[in-house]
Amino acid sequence: MKEETLEEKKYVKNFKNRSRGEGEWKKRHRFCEVESGEGGFALKGRIWIDGPEGTFLGFGRAILLERIKEFGSISAAARSMKMAYKQAWQLVDSMNKQAGTPLVETFIGGKRGGGAKLTEAGEKTLKAFWTFYEDFQKFLKEEKKKIFSIFL
Repeated sequence: MKEETLEEKKYVKNFKNRSRGEGEWKKRHRFCEVESGEGGFALKGRIWIDGPEGTFLGFGRAILLERIKEFGSISAAARSMKMAYKQAWQLVDSMNKQAGTPLVETFIGGKRGGGAKLTEAGEKTLKAFWTFYEDFQKFLKEEKKKIFSIFL
């Protein structure tokens, strides 16, 4: 197994801070948000990737993939998110069907039961999504300066 680079460690630390918050993932659409600092204004935006069957990947699905990576199980990932196993399975199935190559690989049976892991495509897709998410937050910060300077 390769050693994580400093960049990857920073990414993982930032993810954990983001995903372990006060049930953040539960918000129907996770907002990227930038406060104005004055007057209670906030600039908000949300991102997701639509596929041929609807939503392919968004904040909640990305958290699900992170949890599958962490726990090695769709069931454990679902429990950690207080999500029904059936719903987690349907989300994984939807992503796998829409992607050119599956993002999650599942294993049946064995002494310790089955399991799941992200494929190489799943790892790359997840990393690309978080990069996109962070870039979007930077974009909002830049736009905040322009927009709020008009009326604040």
